Amino acid sequence: MYLEIFIITLIAGLLLIGAELFVPGGVLGVIGVFLLILATVTGYLAFPEYGPHVALAILVLTVMSIIAWIKFFPCSRFGKILTVSTDLRDYSATEPNVESLVGQSGETVSPLRPGGFALIGDRRVDVVTQGEMIDKGERVRVVDVEGNRIVVKKHAGT
Repeated sequence: MYLEIFIITLIAGLLLIGAELFVPGGVLGVIGVFLLILATVTGYLAFPEYGPHVALAILVLTVMSIIAWIKFFPCSRFGKILTVSTDLRDYSATEPNVESLVGQSGETVSPLRPGGFALIGDRRVDVVTQGEMIDKGERVRVVDVEGNRIVVKKHAGT
C-alpha cells in the first residue's frame, strides 16, 4: 500500500515541479512540493530502514528532474509550442526611412489632438504635433523625426 502511494506521489510531485518552471503562478510548484513531502513520509513508511536514503534520493531526483525539464522540455514538440523560439536580435522597432519624411508636406487624415494620422506622400503615418490641435484635412509639414515619433506642424501656406 505505502509503496504505490510513494511511487504515485513521487512521480506526480516531480512532474508538477517541472511543469512549474513553464507555467506561472506557483500553484503547481506548491502542490508538487507537498506531494514530494508526502512521498518522503510514505517512503519512510514503505522502507523504514532506508528512510534517510529515500529522503536523499527524493532530493537528488528533484534536482535532476528540474535540470532535465530545463534542458529537454523546450526541445520537445509540446515545449516548442509553449516557448518563444524567435530570435529578435535583428528586429528594429523603428519604421524604415522615416527620416526621409523631414520637410515633406501632407494632409491629416484624422484630427491631431495632438496625435493622429497623416498622409505624407503616399504613406499613412502616425504623427504628433508640438502640442497644437490640428483638424482633419489640414495641410501639415514634417519638422522632426525621433525614432518612430514623427513631429508635424500646420503648414505655413494654409
